[in-house]
Amino acid sequence: MLNTSPSSFVLKRAFAKIVCEPGWKWQKREKPLENFDLFYVWSGEGTLILNGQPTEIGKGSCFLFRPGDYTSATHNPQKPLVLTYIHFDVQGAPEEIPARYRRLEEPLDFEFMLSRYVRLFLNQDTYGAEEEARLLLKQMMIYLLREEHHVPAPQAVSHHLDESIQEIANYVLQHPGLPHRTKDLAARAGLSPRYFSIKFKEITGTPVQSYIIKCRIDRARHLLLHAGMNVTEVAEALGYRDIFFFSRQFKQYTGKSPSEIR
Repeated sequence: MLNTSPSSFVLKRAFAKIVCEPGWKWQKREKPLENFDLFYVWSGEGTLILNGQPTEIGKGSCFLFRPGDYTSATHNPQKPLVLTYIHFDVQGAPEEIPARYRRLEEPLDFEFMLSRYVRLFLNQDTYGAEEEARLLLKQMMIYLLREEHHVPAPQAVSHHLDESIQEIANYVLQHPGLPHRTKDLAARAGLSPRYFSIKFKEITGTPVQSYIIKCRIDRARHLLLHAGMNVTEVAEALGYRDIFFFSRQFKQYTGKSPSEIR
C-alpha cells in the first residue's frame, strides 16, 4: 500500500478502542471477512486464530486481516484485552500489503495514530475528519511496511502536555472502576498533583474528581441499561462499597436513581 493514494481508502463505520469484558470472546466466523481490519492489542493476554493458525497475543500485537480471512479469539479473563479495531476497504489492487501479523516493540508513534483515528469521529462535526483519517491509515500502512523492511522508525518524540492529559483522561474513561487518585494520575503524567489538576481542568474543561465520577456514572448507566446487572452488581463493579452513596451520587449526576434507570 506504499503507492496507494489516501483517497483510495474507503472508511467503514466499524472502528473502536474497547476494553473487553472478562467473558469476552470473538466467535468463530461462519463467513470470511469482507474488508480489511486493522486489529491492535494495547494490553492483556489471549489467543487469536487466523485461518486456522493460533497466535498468542499481548501488548503490541498488530494484525492486518484481509478480505477472505477467517478469525476467532479468546482472552485471559484475569488479563482482559484492550484493543483497537478499524475496518476499511481499498479501491483497486494494492501492490504491497503489510503482513497479516507483527509484534510492535516500540509502538508509540503507531499508537498515537490509532488513538487519533478513533478520536476524530467522536465528534461528528469534526472538520476534515474523513480526509485526515485516510491520511492516518496511509501512515499506519507505511509504518507497518517500514517495519517489514527493517528501516528504523524515526525516534519517538515526547507527547505534548495536552496529549499526555488526554491519554490519562482516556485511561480513566476505559477503567472507570479503578480507584483513581489524583496523585497517581499526576505521577502517570510526570507532574505534581497541583499542576496536574490545573492542567487537567484547563485541557478537558472538567476538574479531575468530577471527571472520574462522571466516567463511573456513565459506565454505570450503560451497565444498568444494557448488561442486565442489578444496582448492587453495578456499584460493586465500579468500586463503590456503599450502595446508598452510589445511588445518591448517581441521582446527583443523572437526575434519576439507578433503579429508575434500570
